[in-house]
Amino acid sequence: MPGRLLRGLWQRWGRYKYRFVPWIALNLSHNPRTLRYVPEESKDKVISDEDVLGTLLKVFQALFLNDFNKQSEILTMLPESVKSKYQDLLAVEHQRVKLLENRHQQQSTFKPEEILYKTLGFSVAQATSSLISAGKGVFVTKGLVPKGAVVSMYPGTVYQKYEPIFFQSIGNPFIFRCLDGVLIDGNDKGISKVVYRSCNGRDRLGPLKMSDSTWLTSEIHNPLAVGQYVNNCSNDRAANVCYQEFDVPAVFPVELKQYLPNIAYSYDKQSPLRCVVLVALRDISQGEELFSNYYTIVS
Repeated sequence: MPGRLLRGLWQRWGRYKYRFVPWIALNLSHNPRTLRYVPEESKDKVISDEDVLGTLLKVFQALFLNDFNKQSEILTMLPESVKSKYQDLLAVEHQRVKLLENRHQQQSTFKPEEILYKTLGFSVAQATSSLISAGKGVFVTKGLVPKGAVVSMYPGTVYQKYEPIFFQSIGNPFIFRCLDGVLIDGNDKGISKVVYRSCNGRDRLGPLKMSDSTWLTSEIHNPLAVGQYVNNCSNDRAANVCYQEFDVPAVFPVELKQYLPNIAYSYDKQSPLRCVVLVALRDISQGEELFSNYYTIVS
């Protein structure tokens, strides 16, 4: 019995250490390839915020149009100019589909991962990691990820440095720490799941959802929201993606917030919502697993 318990704990540790735990800090000096050195907190950008925003808007808009028939309640709350824009975009998309139908039968709606591939030229998904005992990982399932592309997002509840997260953090390998101390809890189980759902319901305005909670389920609406399952690189597996912080601007379209996989623990109109995206450090081919590195500030 004690031997079985110890084996179980050892296996749990094997999965735990590849994610966001003190093991990483204790092993930094032995594993320098896992770090990306940043001279200042404001200089952690691999690509510009404008590029990140452009990618998210492109994907979210495509998801919105793909699910247009279910957006009627939201559309009634939008200005006429915004509704007209989507009607025009939908008309263009329908014309493109009709052209394809002349060649072969074409479905009118697609799965989220198919929309991602049609929009960015690649798709990603969770699968068993190639690392022994690491549990899940994230793989490029189709297409090619070009260097500098946003390849996934880190979902979860966003906590400021002064906000309570003790009970959520117990045994939780999915807490990500930003450069400024902001924490993102990407656990899709237990108390973390309950907290996220509660905050998601709190911020909803009628049919307008301020965040996406489907990443907590098996039916994910935002196919980028798998970043919490990206494992750390090692001396044997070099990083091919890195984390980049992104604050959602106030001008972000309200109808597209339903695809943001993050929500603030405390309701705050003044502070922008913190998101973390993963950016490709090189071209990543179909079938490759994503491996991340950590950044550290150096003076």
